[in-house]
Amino acid sequence: MTAVAAAGNGRTTSRWTVRPDELDPVVLVSAGVLLVLGLVMVASASITVAAREFGDPWHFLVKQGAFVGLGIVTAWTVVQLPLARWQQLARPLLIVSLFLLALVLVPGFGRTVNGSTRWLELGAMGFQVSEAAKVAVIVYLADYVVRRATALQSTWSGFLSPLALIAVAAVLLLMEPDFGAAVVLSACALTVLFLGGVPLARFGLLVGAATATLVALAFSSPYRMERITAFLDPWADPFNSGFQLTQSLIAIGSGAWTGVGLGGSVQKLFYLPEAHTDFLFAIFAEETGLLGVLAVIALYFVLVGRAFEIAGRAHRASMAFAGHLATGLGIWIALQAFINIGVNMGLLPTKGLTLPLMSYGGSSTLTMCGAIGLLLRVQYEVAAAQRQAKPRGGKR
Repeated sequence: MTAVAAAGNGRTTSRWTVRPDELDPVVLVSAGVLLVLGLVMVASASITVAAREFGDPWHFLVKQGAFVGLGIVTAWTVVQLPLARWQQLARPLLIVSLFLLALVLVPGFGRTVNGSTRWLELGAMGFQVSEAAKVAVIVYLADYVVRRATALQSTWSGFLSPLALIAVAAVLLLMEPDFGAAVVLSACALTVLFLGGVPLARFGLLVGAATATLVALAFSSPYRMERITAFLDPWADPFNSGFQLTQSLIAIGSGAWTGVGLGGSVQKLFYLPEAHTDFLFAIFAEETGLLGVLAVIALYFVLVGRAFEIAGRAHRASMAFAGHLATGLGIWIALQAFINIGVNMGLLPTKGLTLPLMSYGGSSTLTMCGAIGLLLRVQYEVAAAQRQAKPRGGKR
């Protein structure tokens, strides 16, 4: 069965059914290896805490395996949906995500963990709406910079209109509070708008205002100030505010060149909190050493670099929506990986962001797999458009 699909410009680019051999191997392999490494490390990092809390050392591995399976199904489903449909759904998706972000804050709907209300109760599991909101914002802005290109580049109203919606999402995230998600979402939004043609002067004013606002918010909250203080000098209070970071640094330092071996981590033995989620990278560094760290960072470079390459090919094929979408997805993956690794290494204050495709977590795994599916769809439609253009070019 076939269907007409367009990448935001009316061009026929693909069939409805996409075969696995038609998908980009670089994206598939790099994302797949990260998922497998994540499963291995979730098993290793969580084995002791799972045995103590649930009496089953493989509790978190089994759940993460289920999340990865659902994530693969999600990615495959996303791949089958034409980009033209995603562009049509851009505004509804943003509206739904804003509604859900607000719903999280309503007593009885949101679930509070460690002082933050970030999850909606969905039966036996909770869903972190901020993860889905990142995808919705990127899709919406990719559509906006195509649909309102002239207004965005020439008028203040065209520039400020999408920012108002992004500001609403950021405020809702800060109310949870989820400062890290607000930073990632805002940075992705600004990048897509800038690449959409916003004049440099306006963009500079906005970045300055956004930076000043984030700094003010960081210093206005005792909770965030404690994190900043601990980040600047974790050894000043290594058994309280600086405990998590000092344990992370000990883990990374213990790994040396080749690591202590898979399963050999000491810091996961109830020393490093959140070892299988936010601080999975530290346990990975302890067990695989600098060589393992460099390999994982290289995988992220390959994945993100491929996303930008796909974006460039899309723009050259006059598929603006596809190009901006791939760029936004690449920025999201790169920024979240950079922040998570930076936090683990003590280069950034603690943010509570997972390591893409590797850390334990259903919401993060599902949405990141969905993002990979979108990236694969962009590549598929771009390749199809280029194949269609070649015969026409040869007849000229």
